Amino acid sequence: MSVDSKKDIIKGKTNQNVGKTTDDDKKELKGKVQEKVGQVKDKADEMVDKVAKKINKKSDE
Repeated sequence: MSVDSKKDIIKGKTNQNVGKTTDDDKKELKGKVQEKVGQVKDKADEMVDKVAKKINKKSDE
């Protein structure tokens, strides 16, 4: 998991909690979106790593 994706997930969860506590629907929604962005970044990083490993494995053969 990259630092950027972790940061987005943490900021998203924080915004969700602040939104729930202050009854601010926009802040809560922003947090949910931000958390999902972090999760997507994490999945993209994982896919890049998998592809890179396969490419490196093929080039070693």
